[in-house]
Amino acid sequence: MENTTPSHTVPANVSGVVPSLAQVADFGPPQSEVGIGCLMPWLGKLYILNYVSHRSNTGTGVGLRVVEGDFSMSIHPAAVDGTYANRYVHSPSSQMIIGPHVIDTKHNVRTVEALIDIRLCGTATHLTDPDNLVYMLGMEGELFELNVHTLESKLIFDLTQELGTPGEGSCHFKDCYTNHDRLVITNNDYNGDDFEGKRNEGTLAEYDGKSWKVLERKPFICVNGLSYFGGTIFANGWDRASAILKVYTKDDDQWTTYRLPKASHCFDHKWQTEWPRIRSTEHERLLMDHHGMWYELSPWAFGNRVWGIRPISTHLWVHGDFCSWKGMFVIGADNTSHEGGGNLQCAEPQSGIWMGKTDDLWNLGKPTGWGGPWWETEVAADEASDPYLMTGFDKKVLHLSHESDGPISFDVEIDFQGNGKWKTYQTIEVPANGYTPHVFPEGFSAHWVRIVAKSVCTATAQLHYT
Repeated sequence: MENTTPSHTVPANVSGVVPSLAQVADFGPPQSEVGIGCLMPWLGKLYILNYVSHRSNTGTGVGLRVVEGDFSMSIHPAAVDGTYANRYVHSPSSQMIIGPHVIDTKHNVRTVEALIDIRLCGTATHLTDPDNLVYMLGMEGELFELNVHTLESKLIFDLTQELGTPGEGSCHFKDCYTNHDRLVITNNDYNGDDFEGKRNEGTLAEYDGKSWKVLERKPFICVNGLSYFGGTIFANGWDRASAILKVYTKDDDQWTTYRLPKASHCFDHKWQTEWPRIRSTEHERLLMDHHGMWYELSPWAFGNRVWGIRPISTHLWVHGDFCSWKGMFVIGADNTSHEGGGNLQCAEPQSGIWMGKTDDLWNLGKPTGWGGPWWETEVAADEASDPYLMTGFDKKVLHLSHESDGPISFDVEIDFQGNGKWKTYQTIEVPANGYTPHVFPEGFSAHWVRIVAKSVCTATAQLHYT
């Protein structure tokens, strides 16, 4: 009988982390990080692309690595130092794009020399010539057209000019995605001035092939969807009040804002959100990693409503990317590094690879978090807040306050079906310049909750889930 035993063995792991696949960069000088920007399964191999902190002059020893079917790993001869977090399959030409590299079905790697020093963060389908061109987005707002056959690149927009964002060292473009005849881009610029309301430099914007439209001046990170599967576009971001999920649905041709808890405030800076993703990992569905929490997400929005979102677990890892490979769920991290001299207790720039199955995510930290629709927000009378996620959490407390000289009543409304049909749960009166907490009964839950102020005021509505 023929021996069908594989000639290789699965590598040793520690709680799912595979030490033999650790990504390690040079000590320099200069020293840098080695975050895992892209994980891409491609014809039996797993391609891994790392990044330094800021362009190729901030560190060495990163670049394209390849994990073979026997789990051996090597640095590809075409590897270059840089900052890359883009991966994309160009179906018409059967090529994979990862960083500045274009790889065919025989694993031949070509490199776009003109884009090596661009901090590539997104690749998207072209609006008018998808068979030959793709969009390539740089973190400083450079938007290129790339011919996937000739590798000719052309700078078509400086988005810092088109969208009024700051330049290098401040703006932090993160991702791009095309669907419904629009190219959507994200920029997660955010620091203390944004928190204090002194500026708004994050950006969610779209381009229809003729002009740009700014959808929101808040930090957004990933934008993605499953094309004609559901046809929905998802973009995740945040402000000081909560995490945000922005959703475009085709039937009503509009964007809807949903608010989610923050599992951690450690993601409240543009540099500390690298790179929460929305990815397909199981059949025709999505997982979302957002502000320290994993979510299950359907690409379908029946009745133009996102009702199936469910929190899975919380985590401490900074996940650069995740994917499915060989039936496993694979996560690439951005672990601690020298931070260009900021971290004097760490020398080795390294990041780990975790391998397991998707269901393992349910064994991580229990879903907990805080946030809400308002944080010292000017609100109008009888105008409902954005929906805030309620399902999937245990203990729930609502904190209400306002800055008005008289008492104000607030209606707490519940959408327990998840279809936008709201019911009044309770009316809470808060005294002048006062504060009132409300503890929801044990076991009480619904898909969404929102707040309606009965008078004009500056109000705060925050929910803590423990």
